[in-house]
Amino acid sequence: LVKAGLRVVEVPLNSPDALRSIRLLAESLPEDVVVGAGTVLSVEQVAQVAEAGGTLVVSPNMDRDVIARTKELGLLSLPGVCTPTEAFAALQAGADGLKAFPGEQIPPKIIKAWRAVLPTDTCLLLVGGASPENMPAYTQAGVSGFGVGSGLYRPGDGAEEVAPRALAFVAALRDSEQDAGPGGSKRAKTS
Repeated sequence: LVKAGLRVVEVPLNSPDALRSIRLLAESLPEDVVVGAGTVLSVEQVAQVAEAGGTLVVSPNMDRDVIARTKELGLLSLPGVCTPTEAFAALQAGADGLKAFPGEQIPPKIIKAWRAVLPTDTCLLLVGGASPENMPAYTQAGVSGFGVGSGLYRPGDGAEEVAPRALAFVAALRDSEQDAGPGGSKRAKTS
């Protein structure tokens, strides 16, 4: 994943041995790679992520207590939001960015409308349903980046299956950034 150009690795807490995986990744990946947990639902889980060496907390929902505990521990907070109301509440609670989730329910025209009202420096990641084929439309609409899960990795996959998918996602993002041109989004980053 890192060789392909990905710089954020999230291990869902509902996966087997998630905290052990986070610890191993945090200890072995380069310092410029952000390692953290997804599907974080409680303040207790936030503490467990911090103890494992994770620096990122991603949730499928907007929970003020989870955001507050994440910030108290000096970690990055990316709560899931599906409406502008949730987005503004998350930012007001201290979130570092937003996980637009589930992405399948939020078409590019809705992301563009969100961008018209969100603070311009808001990190907005589309998670759920991102593919190399739809990334250009979302990048032009204003997403900062993408979270990919099953499109990249499925249980049992080895490096030989994951590597070409990771390269395809990174190439699609880089192409999207170039295609955005004047007036399009330049918020998406690959490194």
